[in-house]
Amino acid sequence: MRTGLDRIADGDAEATRLVSGRDVGLLAHAASVDRWLRPAVSVLREAGARIRALFGPEHGFAGAAQDMVGVRSTQQSELIVHSLYGDDPDDLVPRPEWLRGLDALVIDLQDVGSRYYTYVWTAALAMKAAAAQGVEVVVLDRPNPLGGARVEGAPQREGYLSFVGLYPVAVRHGLTIAEILRLVCDLEHLDRDALQVIPMNGWHRTMEWGDTGLPWVMPSPNMPTLDTARVYPGGCLIEGTTLSEGRGTTRPFELWGAPGLDVTALLALDLHGVTLRPVEFVPAFQKHAGRPCRGVQAHITDPWVFRPYEAYLKMLRAVLPALPESARWRSEPYEFVSDRPAIDLLTGGPEFRLAVDSGAPLDEVLSEESRGAAKFDSERRSAWLYEK
Repeated sequence: MRTGLDRIADGDAEATRLVSGRDVGLLAHAASVDRWLRPAVSVLREAGARIRALFGPEHGFAGAAQDMVGVRSTQQSELIVHSLYGDDPDDLVPRPEWLRGLDALVIDLQDVGSRYYTYVWTAALAMKAAAAQGVEVVVLDRPNPLGGARVEGAPQREGYLSFVGLYPVAVRHGLTIAEILRLVCDLEHLDRDALQVIPMNGWHRTMEWGDTGLPWVMPSPNMPTLDTARVYPGGCLIEGTTLSEGRGTTRPFELWGAPGLDVTALLALDLHGVTLRPVEFVPAFQKHAGRPCRGVQAHITDPWVFRPYEAYLKMLRAVLPALPESARWRSEPYEFVSDRPAIDLLTGGPEFRLAVDSGAPLDEVLSEESRGAAKFDSERRSAWLYEK
């Protein structure tokens, strides 16, 4: 299996013609490497591209900044690294002068297959800005670590789009970054011809990361392993609560909890493809930093059976009612939004939060999520680049 960048590294004529001899900008990050771990900058230069500017998403071009920390544009050697994640929403879009003089904007970002992960939305905003300036976009496609066959969680309801989901897609969307951008092209009525894709060779929809033979490189500071990506469609929901999602530990999103949390109800849940182990941990930063926490670690026993979004909804429903209503949900601004709770942005609407606060069972919430996912599953096929 070869990624888009691997194809350029291999001298694939169909791939290299889109970059060789051209003035390009590169939107990339620390995981933008080929299978031999050479950075995209080096691979593109060897293929004859003239790199004129670099662009970095959330966490920065080097992938060192923590979540929701604004990154400044910097100078790297002779190139400027333009930050596409600053302190306000205007910083998410490349300025016209940054794109001026480019023949193409090359996008090489490793996604993790969950709609909350912001790299695909950075790519979408950059694509729109480039299209407005008449700059061609070249996407070097990469695998969805969770595969392309399964979908989970309904798209966001009206009024709940944000930078953790700029367009209505399922939580676990089962698309590659190039397929997401093709979907955005259709939703925005952009000409797909302005989006050039260097597709992967040898990838099919039932492949997960372990089937690709590629090395795992952290795409962000709190995505250390493949198992982190596997739990993330559910584990990221904890960001919308007052519980620690294990940031500042070696297993974020798998480890989670809070000081004094009673995990009895968690251990009684009947979940599939995952075993919960009671733990104590001390987050190094962010929520409950430096304080001993009680919680669980989610150990995936069967990734093909495990449904992370549903599992974490059930887990949160089991423990949050024991907390005072005023102490359940994150109240601070979240990804540039301050007028709606973070949990509503993550789940795509208020239904889950209202069910927890009212003590209602999750049956109807889960049914709606399943119906929405099934509908999206059929609609997303128009954007597919890989049929099997």
